[in-house]
This record gives sequence, C-alpha cells and structure tokens, in this order.
Amino acid sequence: MGAARTFAPTEGACAQSTPARHAVVVLNPAAGRGTGARRREDLEALLAAEAATRRCPFAWRILETRAPGDAARLARAAAADGADLLVAAGGDGTLSEVVNGIAGSGVRLGIVPLGTGNDFARELGVHASLGRSVHTLIHGVPRRVDLGRAGDRWFINVAGCGFDAAVAARVNRGFRRLRGTTAYLAAVCLELCRLRPTGIAVAVDDRTIEMRGLLCAMANSPSYGGGMRIAPDARIDDGLLDVFLLAEAGRLEFLRAFPRVFRGAHVNHPKVTLLRARRVAVETASPLPVLIDGEVWGTTPMQCHVVPGAIEVMAPASADRTGPR
Repeated sequence: MGAARTFAPTEGACAQSTPARHAVVVLNPAAGRGTGARRREDLEALLAAEAATRRCPFAWRILETRAPGDAARLARAAAADGADLLVAAGGDGTLSEVVNGIAGSGVRLGIVPLGTGNDFARELGVHASLGRSVHTLIHGVPRRVDLGRAGDRWFINVAGCGFDAAVAARVNRGFRRLRGTTAYLAAVCLELCRLRPTGIAVAVDDRTIEMRGLLCAMANSPSYGGGMRIAPDARIDDGLLDVFLLAEAGRLEFLRAFPRVFRGAHVNHPKVTLLRARRVAVETASPLPVLIDGEVWGTTPMQCHVVPGAIEVMAPASADRTGPR
C-alpha cells in the first residue's frame, strides 16, 4: 500500500494560499494496459522531487487498487483519515470511482492520467505526460467543476442508456484475444447485429420528448470512450447537462455516421437531437442497460441531475502547460 512520506518545509512562505498537506494517490496498476504499474516508480520519484521543494509540510502515499470498487473505497477511507488531496492515477474509470469516494467531503481532487482514454483530464487541460500532470498537482490552481448524479451514483463525464451501454457491457464481458480500441470496435459490430430501436420518453426539465430511439446520453463533459465527442459543446462548469438523443436509424446509416462522433461532426445529423437541462428522467418501453462513466449500472428507468460546482479539482496554471516533462 505504501507508508506516508513527510517532507519538512524549507524557508519562506507557502507557494499556494491553500496548498495540499496530505495527498493520497489511488493508483490503478492495470490502467492503460499496465501503464499504471509500469510508471509507479517514476510517479514516486516525481512526487518526492516536487515535495522536497515545497515550502510547506507535505505528506503523500500511494495506494494501489486490486479490484473494481477499490478506488472508491480507498478514496473514501483516505478522506475520512484526513487527506486533503485525493489523486486518481489511472483512466476515466479510476477517476469516476475516486469521485464517488470523495464527492461531498470537501476533499480536493487531483488527476494523473494513465488510462487509454483520459477524456476528463484532456478537457480540464491536464497534460498526458507524467511530469506535467504531477507538476499540476503541486503547482496548479483549484477549479470548481460540476458533477452529474444518476440515481445514487456520481458521474464526471457521461451517463446514458441504449446502444453505447450495450457495447460497454459487451466489452466488459471481455474478448479472448482483443483489447482496447480493437475490442471496442468488435463490440460495436456485434451489437449492431442486435440493434433494435425502442420507445424512449425523456423528460428534460419542463418538457418531455417521446421517440423511437437507439441512445440517450447526459453529458457533463464533451467526450467519453477515449475521444468520442458525444456532446462537443458541453462544459464542465456551466451548471447544465448536455442531453444527446439518437432516433431510430438503420445499421448502414449508423455505421456511416458513427466515425463522425470522434470529430463532434455528428451533431447536424437529422437523427440527432441535442438539448441542455438541469434534470433529466428517462423511461423506455423495454429495459435498457445504463452506462455511467464507462461502467454498466443497472437498467432504465433512470434519473439524472447536475450539481454545479460539486467538486474542486487541481487544474493547470498557465505555467504548467509548458512545464517539465
């Protein structure tokens, strides 16, 4: 797990008005196809180097996850134990779990992107290089961002139901020889064979839309799934969810339009509707799997709402964008 390491202050005042004094890094060793495990020693060395130059006492430790749910449990326990900075070192799944462990606690969030997608880190401007992301933890600026709430689960990127959730469920069940993007594309092809529209009723604040559709997504951040810009105009601090609806479409039409989502160029397709709302309720004629930040959590019906400024996260200062690698 890792014992806490404490560094004494050097002479002078603290560099930040409210610097972290007790940081806990929740590291997923499986993130990025093993990148988490391979970069642990580098991460420790960078943390030690940054902490040694601090003008305030700074204790940190690294806790590794071993199974789904560990990141939320470890983050929750660390927050209760007095940590004031919880760092998600992994992909968007690890980040989502850490958020669910600390949301509402007042503990600040940090991100070291080690996954294959890292959609939220990219939107926040946290650099993909290990050195720059650690630099942001220590020298960045705290920023208030929104969170979504789907039932009893927080989400930081996207929640939704329908085709994308079915694809995620297929990927999570695993392929014998396929991983990453290849596995995702294989799952898309397999689920297309089962593609069936269903009746969907979506209550968006004070209006209701009924349609036969394939997908409904509520986006706090523009992208998910490693760069699919499902709601390219979504903002993480506007106090709103961007609601994406995909009406009934044939398999060939879907396949032709699908690549456009990676550029955000799908929004003008006639089968796409985009709205903004604070609260969303979804009912479907038959139960559809629900996807919350890349993980399947039950089935419809589902209810979502946004919580403005729900969490504070360390974001890059201007100097971090050209900082050390």
